[in-house]
Amino acid sequence: QVQLGESGGGLVQAGGSLRLSCSTSRRTGNIYTMAWFRQAPGKEREFVAALNWGGIRPLYGDSVKGRFSISGDSAGNTMYLEMNSLKPEDTAVYYCSARRGPLNSSWQAYDYWGQGTQVTVSL
Repeated sequence: QVQLGESGGGLVQAGGSLRLSCSTSRRTGNIYTMAWFRQAPGKEREFVAALNWGGIRPLYGDSVKGRFSISGDSAGNTMYLEMNSLKPEDTAVYYCSARRGPLNSSWQAYDYWGQGTQVTVSL
């Protein structure tokens, strides 16, 4: 079974930076797509970024393009989300997710989820 765990959330001022990490217990024989989603109170779950370890370039949501960067280690055991130029609108619970298959921006396509980490951006 695949287990995911997020860390790195916290409180940061607008314009600041934060880096989230996601560890996975996935088996090395499987090719996974891993992704970040976020959800604020009263809002739908929003796609942030996704990464595949099969040589596919990353995919970003429009709201974070140019500000956030997704990356992973060569073994595919850890995924990162580097968040820069943070805005109050970025405040949300950020979730790490994973699936077999290609990049996908729909949360319904993902099979495994972490418990989430809170990111709060103050003015």
